[in-house]
Amino acid sequence: MRRRTILAASLLAPFAVRAETTWPTKPIRIVVPFNPGGAIDAMVRVIADALTPRLGQQVIVDPKPGANTIVGADVVAKAASDGYTFLITTNSTHTNNPSLYAKLPFDPAKDLIPVSLVSLGTIILAAKAGAPFDDLKGMAAWAKGLGRLATYGSWGIGSSGHLYGLMLEKTLGGFYSHVPYRGDVPALQDVANGGLDLTWASPVSAKPQIAAGKIKAIAAAGSKRSASMPELSTFAEQLVPGFDLSLFVGAYAPAGTPAEIVARLQKEIHAAVGEPAVAEKLIAQGQTPVGSTPDELAKVLARETPIWADLIQQSGAKVE
Repeated sequence: MRRRTILAASLLAPFAVRAETTWPTKPIRIVVPFNPGGAIDAMVRVIADALTPRLGQQVIVDPKPGANTIVGADVVAKAASDGYTFLITTNSTHTNNPSLYAKLPFDPAKDLIPVSLVSLGTIILAAKAGAPFDDLKGMAAWAKGLGRLATYGSWGIGSSGHLYGLMLEKTLGGFYSHVPYRGDVPALQDVANGGLDLTWASPVSAKPQIAAGKIKAIAAAGSKRSASMPELSTFAEQLVPGFDLSLFVGAYAPAGTPAEIVARLQKEIHAAVGEPAVAEKLIAQGQTPVGSTPDELAKVLARETPIWADLIQQSGAKVE
């Protein structure tokens, strides 16, 4: 009897181990290094809702804003690599911050491994509804004759909006002063109230203020018009080159996360953003849904990082 019991236990052991290592067995956390209610937080919540039934566990969005995504990304870089903590962030985490900061608390290239591209994004330049210009040419003339620095907001020092602002001065002329915010929503509110001249923002954050007649959009950065604001012309269409750098959102895991877990999450993200209802919501938020393999995201990072690094070097932007 004892021998039969031992034999039965030995035969069942592999199945017991497999059951114990089945992923996921508890809620999953996606850290978003931006303010709650902002553009990226909003889009990740749409994706999390779609992932929950696919993974069979609650997918929780955990906003941790600060320091141009460093605060939230650091949490994930130092999290356990057990498949229950992930990061969804913009390209700034990998393409901008290593060149902007003399020292980071983690190494984005080593401590965070790619899972999947999530979307390609668009940001717009907005002004107060009553501003005496409607396009970039008029804005440049206004800035040159203002008699003071024109202020513009972004979601942090070294962010894409900050660098685009430096490019404004270089390509259009005039003099501008950057005002960093913790997200684009408070910057938009200050533009609407007259406390800030211009700001960079996502379409999803700007559209309510545009609809309310408080602000107006001047141009869209990127190579194409935003699917959610097709009426807004791009910088290139207004004959201002250089504003077509990729802005993308990607998913990452702590280094050491098992390959099979990364593969499963990548598969489910790809499927989730391809759902018509999810894609429609992302497009409404100014994002173009994209799914990719981890290798494809790694190649995008390898291609884009030197371009942003060169722009940062040319601008002289640094964060202590």
